[in-house]
Amino acid sequence: MRILITGICGFVGSTLAIELIKAGQGVEVFGMDNLSRPGSELNRQTLKKHGIRLVHGDIRSVSDLGSLPSFQWIIDAAANPSVLAGVDNRTSSLQLTEHNLIGTINLLELSKKRDCGFTMISTSRVYSLRALTNLPLEIKEKSFIPRFREISELGLSGAGISETFSTSHPVSLYGASKLASEVLALEYGAAFNLPVYINRCGVLAGAGQFGRPDQGIVSFWIHSYCRKKPLKYIGFGATGYQVRDCLHPRDLVPLLWKQIQSSGNHAGVVLNLGGGMGSSFSLAQLSDWCAQRFGQHTIATDPDDRQFDVPWLVMDSSRADSLWNWQPTTRLEQIFSEITDHAEANPLWLDWSQEA
Repeated sequence: MRILITGICGFVGSTLAIELIKAGQGVEVFGMDNLSRPGSELNRQTLKKHGIRLVHGDIRSVSDLGSLPSFQWIIDAAANPSVLAGVDNRTSSLQLTEHNLIGTINLLELSKKRDCGFTMISTSRVYSLRALTNLPLEIKEKSFIPRFREISELGLSGAGISETFSTSHPVSLYGASKLASEVLALEYGAAFNLPVYINRCGVLAGAGQFGRPDQGIVSFWIHSYCRKKPLKYIGFGATGYQVRDCLHPRDLVPLLWKQIQSSGNHAGVVLNLGGGMGSSFSLAQLSDWCAQRFGQHTIATDPDDRQFDVPWLVMDSSRADSLWNWQPTTRLEQIFSEITDHAEANPLWLDWSQEA
């Protein structure tokens, strides 16, 4: 089987490509990337060493997609992954929509034409900002935690946010572009009898990820702390108590492989894929972890809330466990340690990954 991965030179795309090669006998993986992300060129040689072919192209270009060789499955990992995209003066709202929605439409048309399966790597940021920010919270061990006993919100439990949690607007322009892409993908699957899988991922992190404050936050924080570069707690009282969960993208591969081999079983079912409560952490807790590894470092504060930030978002992946017997296997400590080892071995990583 030949699998096309879009955005293959990104952290997620390259990780999935290499791990799929390791996991599946008789699998050939190739990919497309426009190399627009700073640092993405660094992954080209790594992919080449694993025998993975890169096609330099753009999913926004129908002609680029039309020239691709044959394949039986698409894994769409190409997107502008920043929740601030379209409003941060780095990219325009039109550029965001072209990347995250028009590109998906082009891939779905290609899937229809080639009669192949389609997997979308989506995001936890499709969930309602209003619903998330209105959750009653308490503070425990330098982190926010919902007062679960007071909450009757659909899709929220002690295990986290499930797929039935509200996706009502606002969700950010980024979240809206991904949510719209999900709906279209499911409709294409139903209309043209294509196996379509939507995998909503929480915070993805691991060694080799390019980090910025608005994307790749775990890598950015650890690399910056290691180099004693400026860091800042933004919003929510400037405490660093905001909480997310963490998942290594290699943990996605066993599920992706099952989906590809499943002959359409559970196609069209949206799944949350995250580290869950056991891999959740606050920025303050991450700073404490870094302090034990690197020594003390002063964190600046800015009490003003940043647009689209949320105080708490942890993914409940119970549906994936029930349907596919899937659970993450890489512990939070392993992810932090892996990034730390990489940071110590690559002192220029932040410079490479944040060049204009």
